[in-house]
This record gives sequence, structure tokens and C-alpha cells, in this order.
Amino acid sequence: MRVLTWNVWWRFGPWEQRQKAILSVLRDLQPDVIGLQEVWAAGGENLAQWLAHELGMQWTWAPSQAPERWRQRLGDPAVDIGNAVLSRWPILDRAVLRLPAPERNDDGRLALYARLDAPTHPVPFFTAHLASATDASAVRCQQVTALVEFIAAHRGGTLFPPVVTGDFNAWPDSDEIRLLGGYKTAPAVPGHVLFDAWEYAAPATPSATWDAENPFVAATFSPSVRIDYIHIGPPGPGGIGGVRSIRRAGDGPVDGVWPSDHAAVVADLAVARPSKAS
Repeated sequence: MRVLTWNVWWRFGPWEQRQKAILSVLRDLQPDVIGLQEVWAAGGENLAQWLAHELGMQWTWAPSQAPERWRQRLGDPAVDIGNAVLSRWPILDRAVLRLPAPERNDDGRLALYARLDAPTHPVPFFTAHLASATDASAVRCQQVTALVEFIAAHRGGTLFPPVVTGDFNAWPDSDEIRLLGGYKTAPAVPGHVLFDAWEYAAPATPSATWDAENPFVAATFSPSVRIDYIHIGPPGPGGIGGVRSIRRAGDGPVDGVWPSDHAAVVADLAVARPSKAS
């Protein structure tokens, strides 16, 4: 099963050209399930819906309940922003969590859950977008705790481990990322741990998803770092859900246009074969 996560940078920059570049990358990769952050919707159009139609996928999305700060940045009061899930398989169930944040800088970030009717086992899939301020680690820790509680409430009823994707806006050694694993600090929720899928990558593999090689990032004068993640629960029976490979994608221009200010992360996960009838 091929899983991809990508922050697609809302309607910033040359968004119409970027939209075509995003589609081109996704067509080449042919993921089975996609977690998207900063998805736009306006005037009856929705980026996730358009991508799903072009790729022949199912889709669901959740808009921010507090988009005003985003709209002020863009200068357009009529564009919504949110998270989305695209899936090659039917979406059996969904739920939305508004992530906690102080009122003074709450811009309505959220987590979206979708239960996917994959061929061998239902897959509990999540995509989230955490607070972005550099000094907001404490807020992100609160958001991670809420996220893991959300995951714990929706991961049951299947042997497939939860798959958690998103833009966490956090460095790999940060307190908020360590909370997910439980092996460097106490887990956010006792008994619920998630593995950073990137740990299965080759050591020399380029890892920065916020990369100064990207001109949209270079314009911010900030360092290159990995802030986008795929996390997986412990593998199920026979190793289902185990990470086979992981890498960046969308990390270069397409016909001269960089698709987003973030690179995507794409991972291939093990899926159990259906048992033969006796």
C-alpha cells in the first residue's frame, strides 16, 4: 500500500500552475491513499475534489472552523482551507478533531480521520496539520496529545495499524515528535505508540521536506528540516503495516514550477495477502 502526505500550500504563490504540478507528481507516484494539508475550497470548487476526480479516487475533506487568519494572509475573504484524504478504496467512516490552541493564535488547525475499505483489512488513516510558529512547541505537544487520544478512539476494529500523516511543523528530535513514539519519553496516551516511518529510510536519503533548495522556502531564509511525517502503529500479524520503503517526492520543479513549498513524503507499507479458500 502506497501512502503519501503533502502540504499543498493553499492558494499561495502561482497556485494555478502549482495545482497542475501537484497532479503530475501524484499521477506519477500512483499512491493508494493521500493525506493533504492546506487544501483550498472556493466558489464551489475544491482542490481535493478536483485531484480525486483526475486520479479516479474517493475523497473527503474537513475545512478549518477558523480560517480568518489564513484569509487575511491571502487577502481573500472567500477561500476556505482544510485537510483532505484521497483513497483508491471506499471511505467507510470519517471524523474531525479541532486541535487545541491558545485563542490569540488559533487558526483552526485540525486532524481528519478516514476509515478505508482496503482489500485485506480496514485501514484507520489520519492526517493532521499542527501549529507552525517556531516557538509553539508547547502548543504542538498539546495538539499531539489530543491527536493521539483521537487516534486511540478510532483505531480499533481492524488488525491494520493506524497510519498517521501530516505537517507537524516540528523537528524530528522535538518534544512533540518524541511524544508520539514513547521510547524517548512517556507516550502522549499510555499504550499507544507510533513509529516515525522515516527511520526506515536509507541514512543518506535526503530528508528535508522544508528545503532551502526550494525557492519558496529560500525566500523565508529558514533552515532546511524535516517537518512532514508518516507515522505507523506497531505492525499487525505477519507484519502488516510494516514500512518497506520511504522517500521524499515532489521535491523538484515540474515544467519549471515547484508544486508546493513542502516536499511530499511517500511510503510503501506491507499488506497481508488474503488467505486462500480451503
